Amino acid sequence: MRVVLSGQERIMNAVKTDVIIPAYHPGEEFDKLLERLSAQKYPVNKIIVMNTEKKFWRENWEQKYPLVEVHHLTKQEFDHGATRRRGAELSDAEILIFMTQDALPADRNLVGNLVQAVAGNEKTGAAYARQLPKNDCGFLEKYTRSFNYPEQSCLKTEKDVETRGIKTYFCSNVCAAYDHRIYNEIGGFPEHAIFNEDMIYAGWMVKKGYAVAYAAEAKVYHSHNYSCSQQFHRNFDLGVSQAEHPEVFEGVPSEGEGVRLVKKSLSYLLKTGHIWMIPGLFFQSASKYAGYFLGKRYQKLPERLILFCTMSPEYWKKQKSGRISGSRFFKGYITV
Repeated sequence: MRVVLSGQERIMNAVKTDVIIPAYHPGEEFDKLLERLSAQKYPVNKIIVMNTEKKFWRENWEQKYPLVEVHHLTKQEFDHGATRRRGAELSDAEILIFMTQDALPADRNLVGNLVQAVAGNEKTGAAYARQLPKNDCGFLEKYTRSFNYPEQSCLKTEKDVETRGIKTYFCSNVCAAYDHRIYNEIGGFPEHAIFNEDMIYAGWMVKKGYAVAYAAEAKVYHSHNYSCSQQFHRNFDLGVSQAEHPEVFEGVPSEGEGVRLVKKSLSYLLKTGHIWMIPGLFFQSASKYAGYFLGKRYQKLPERLILFCTMSPEYWKKQKSGRISGSRFFKGYITV
């Protein structure tokens, strides 16, 4: 007879936990990530690396870090959803922690805090970590980190949609833990995703009655200083991901959260005396919104404009070749 353990009992009995990391051209930062994961207080069973292009992989990593299990794929095979699905299929652990190669555990308690956030509540299907700015993070981006990843933890369910809007479904695979049983029940990440596979899955999960936890005690260093152009391309793909999944995002307030961030950022710049940074804030915000606006309406755009706007041309090449079902190119336009 199978014994079902309570959340606290599962934690005390060391829930089997694997870390899954998609990687492309990993370097010194990735080496530090492997080092810090190997030194976690909570035992990691395996570090499964889904590496794109074998020629960029350092063979000595497997000897240096015995927990590492690498699986190679080509650039054409990579997909934000499918690659992570494949990683999950390679694991028999109860908890799956997905990370990106540029995230760095802030301390030795990262894994333990994530496991506790998931295993401590049978209705919690996912928990994501707090992202702290790196040393080279820009002044305004540091504030954005604190806005999106505050000091207080929280638990989000479907009832929060009315007050939190789209933030209810927010979850970040920069560093997030998933209950493998619930993951299988929901059906895993989308088979094909241009971007945003974590929020799409979280939306499915919350709509099934489960919760997403924000575990502020679990911390990683992760930040970027994106240009206006990069923000445009990223937010175009974000808009596409939402348009492709109306079952999650349709009717859920989304723009309001962006407006709130702009207002808070503007207030912060005025309060701290960084008035000269206000034009940059508006250019960044305009770039984000323009990309998001076009991405949400990608079905009406000509092929050449889509390829100009996206940061993921391989995704559209797969669509055009028919390797992704559900959407297709037709006479220069994309139809669904």
